[in-house]
Amino acid sequence: MQERGWKHFAHEADLGVCGWGPTADAAFEEAARALVASITDAQVVPSTRVHVTCEAGDLELLLVAWLNTVIYEMAVRRMLFTRFEVHITGYNLEASMWGEEIDRLRHCPACEPKGATYTALEVSRDDAGRWTARCIVDV
Repeated sequence: MQERGWKHFAHEADLGVCGWGPTADAAFEEAARALVASITDAQVVPSTRVHVTCEAGDLELLLVAWLNTVIYEMAVRRMLFTRFEVHITGYNLEASMWGEEIDRLRHCPACEPKGATYTALEVSRDDAGRWTARCIVDV
């Protein structure tokens, strides 16, 4: 299996997002990439940088806070993001996200994520040291 990556998984009318990597930071970055990939498969140009922070009581709640921060920033800025750089310290997350304004003709958004949920929520590290971050997103 790849060192890092993302995938979607089916869940009734909603969407499962899953990211994995050698660190929790990487797994969170990949989960955000899965989120954006649910909206468009068009290329997103990383022309504008946005800095965000969030915190929670544990890593699983931090994943929900992170994905909801990405969803919020996409909605209020009318942007899509393509590159993520996450730094987790304890249960605090600082991140930079790069993207561009949504172009409805070019990006052809397939859905509008409403929020990350606690359903199928998991942040874990396996015996090989690979981190996984996953949850269901309401679309």
